[in-house]
Amino acid sequence: MHALIVVSHPNPASFTHAIANEVARGIAAFGAANTHEFADLAAEGFDPRFSAADHALHLREASPAADVAREHARLDRADALVLVYPVFWWSFPGLLKGWIDRVFTNGWAYEEAAGGKLVKKLQGLDVHLVANAGATTRTYARHGYFGAMKTQIDHGIFGYCGARVATSELLLPDARTPAGQIEAAYAIGQKIFPSSQPMTREHPQTRVEALTQERTR
Repeated sequence: MHALIVVSHPNPASFTHAIANEVARGIAAFGAANTHEFADLAAEGFDPRFSAADHALHLREASPAADVAREHARLDRADALVLVYPVFWWSFPGLLKGWIDRVFTNGWAYEEAAGGKLVKKLQGLDVHLVANAGATTRTYARHGYFGAMKTQIDHGIFGYCGARVATSELLLPDARTPAGQIEAAYAIGQKIFPSSQPMTREHPQTRVEALTQERTR
C-alpha cells in the first residue's frame, strides 16, 4: 500500500513538517510493504494559480499541464492521500487550496456527465486530513469552525469526488502538548493501513529541535 503525503508550509523546519514526518514514520513502522512519498508543495515550487489553461482543462478543451499531470500520476499510484497543513483563516493555506483547485479536475476527480449527472471518480481513495491549528478548542467550538471546516473540506471537496475521509484531525494547542501532537501524528500514520502488521511498536521519537523551537504554524 502506498501513501502520498502532501505538505503545505514554506518553512521546511516548521512544526507542520515535523508532524508530516511523524505520520510517515507511523506508516513505515508497518514494514516495507507500505510505502510513502512526500509532495512538499512549497519546496517543489508548485504554482497554485488557476490559469486560463486550467479553465480550458475544466471545460475538457485541453490536456492537463505538465505539473497537473504529474500530480495526477502521484495520486493514481496512491492508496491514501494525507494532507498535512497549518490552518490559515479557518481553512487550507492558499498553496494547498490552489493544489486542490488545479489538480482535482473535471474528468479526473469527478465528471459532469450529460443531464447534470455527477460521476464521482475518486471512490477508491482514502483521505487523511491532519491540520496544525493555532486557536483553542473553545474558539473552534464557540464560532462553529469545526462544522464549517468539515462541510467545506471533508464534504465539499472530497465527498464531491467520492473519496472517503478516514481521518479528520485538528491538532489543537490546548488539547495536547507539542510532544503529544507528535505522538498523535505517529499514531495517525500507524492507522492509515490498518490491515498491516506492525514491524515495531517503538515509541515515537520526539524531535527535540522541532519541539524546542518557536512553534511555527
